[in-house]
Amino acid sequence: MLLMKIFLISILVGMMILLSSDSQTEYLNSHNDARSKVGVSPLVWDDTVAAYAQNYANERIADCALEHSSGSPYGENVYVSSGEATPADAMKLWVDEEQYYDYDSNSCAQGQQCGHYTQVVWSNTQRVGCGGVTCDNEGTFIICSYDPPGNFNGQRPY
Repeated sequence: MLLMKIFLISILVGMMILLSSDSQTEYLNSHNDARSKVGVSPLVWDDTVAAYAQNYANERIADCALEHSSGSPYGENVYVSSGEATPADAMKLWVDEEQYYDYDSNSCAQGQQCGHYTQVVWSNTQRVGCGGVTCDNEGTFIICSYDPPGNFNGQRPY
């Protein structure tokens, strides 16, 4: 029983680190900075979307697997590190994909990923919520969920 309490406390502490109001602000500001660069309206934080993201992050605590949730009603970006990570680390990875995205051809450079970036700046998306955990293997799992989702084939993000 004592071990279970310690385990639950460690999970809650990890979640508080990743989901503090500072983290919410960091996620939101990073998204909206990227969006403003392409003239897209800012996102707002949504607690329902964030709860979905956090619930899925909790499911990844045992393995920290870089896997999307199945059947999500939201768009999502996921991030995994082998050690401690911050919202800024995840956002930098996603937004840095901009260099590989070509708006004119609406395509990504061969061998590169752009879908995380295009989800961040998807013009129809209005709400975001993120969550994260420190995994049992001391890695970090972070997810941001987007409502409505983006990245529809043949459509430009903005």
